[in-house]
Amino acid sequence: MSAVRVLVGTRKGGFILTADGKRKDWNVSGPHFPGWEIFHMNGSPANPDRIYASQTTEWFGQQVQRSDDGGTTWEPVSNEFEYVGEPGVHQWYDGTPKPWAFKRIWHFEPSLDDPDTVYAGAEDASIFKSTNGGKSWQELAGLRTHESGKEWSPGAAGMGLHTIIEDRSNPGRMFVGISAAGVFRTDDAGESWQVKNKNLVSDFLPDPTAEIGHCIHKLAMHPSKPDVIYMQKHWDVMRSDDAGESWHEISGDLPSDFGMPIAVHAHEPETVYVIPLQSDSEHFPPEGKLRVYRSRVGGNEWEPLANGLPQKDCYVNVMRDAMAVDSLDDSGIYFGTTGGQVYVSPDSGDNWQPIVRDLPVVLSVEVQTLS
Repeated sequence: MSAVRVLVGTRKGGFILTADGKRKDWNVSGPHFPGWEIFHMNGSPANPDRIYASQTTEWFGQQVQRSDDGGTTWEPVSNEFEYVGEPGVHQWYDGTPKPWAFKRIWHFEPSLDDPDTVYAGAEDASIFKSTNGGKSWQELAGLRTHESGKEWSPGAAGMGLHTIIEDRSNPGRMFVGISAAGVFRTDDAGESWQVKNKNLVSDFLPDPTAEIGHCIHKLAMHPSKPDVIYMQKHWDVMRSDDAGESWHEISGDLPSDFGMPIAVHAHEPETVYVIPLQSDSEHFPPEGKLRVYRSRVGGNEWEPLANGLPQKDCYVNVMRDAMAVDSLDDSGIYFGTTGGQVYVSPDSGDNWQPIVRDLPVVLSVEVQTLS
């Protein structure tokens, strides 16, 4: 019988939640690395036993941890991430120059096909690649040294590269999302990058339609439609139908189009999920009602999904990497909150139940579907 493994990164350790295909009875393992911030955990699609974890403290800096037995044991691998050449400068919040500085890994994206290849998105915004399971890392410097790099500036949480999407149908093509710079695409495996922000509008910018400076919160793609990219932006839910060449708004009838995560159903490329928040200064659900919103038509028309979720006095947040989808026949949807709850819907969002409560602040949620 199929099973699922849910990887949860929190402010004070990592947790691994496992269940069979019914996704009803759960085993909770953790905390792994108790007391450490686990900014992101992610498993390899090419090797279901391999998991990467981004372990960070202000005292000891960044450490990459790897497990090759599904999280039972861990070993530290290389934590040497070095920018190529002279780092140069980017913009600070007030527009003044600030030297590039490596701080931590925001996101791991293991290769779809090669168990030893993994990408890492960093703060300050840059992308690294390892071809030996994380033992050594090389910067794909064409992104950070892009001619627009000196114009990039931090979002409220820092200047992080938080999304990496491989296009299985087009070898060498990847998309990345950077807060606050925008969307970039490579068609040559990271040697060169193009800005893909056409039609994005951000009112907080001096020029709202500028090419650079948009605060992208998360990107999502369904592998069967690789030219269709969904975006949760700092205000606005967006969609591209031409591999990022242009964007159009699909916020439709959402109660708020400010939010952090966005996800696509495993088997329905036009079924999309977002979790609206009240505003960019009030990071909690509208009216204190925790609801996931689903569109079955690729955006514009949205339905609230609330069965099993708190509908009174709920003021949690859901971070950008804290929503995931499994690939079982009846696709399961997962998300974690800053209140320490992790929820699952085993029926594509119709009904929800908590897997765990009272964890530390949840920073990330990923899921592996196991045969």
